[in-house]
Amino acid sequence: MPEKKPPIEVPPQVLAAVREAAKEGKLACLQAHQLAASLGVTPRVVGAACDQLGIRIVACQLGCF
Repeated sequence: MPEKKPPIEVPPQVLAAVREAAKEGKLACLQAHQLAASLGVTPRVVGAACDQLGIRIVACQLGCF
């Protein structure tokens, strides 16, 4: 059984920025990366914010989503 990772702590300012950037409950992958860079956090933190807010990542740069 795979080891479960601890939850990622998402700062309130990241949650607010993701909520503001997401249109119709969606956030483009490129936009998520740019947002992470501008906020000084990893893309994983932005991804965790999306998970917490119920926002979907779309237009994946790798074609995964």
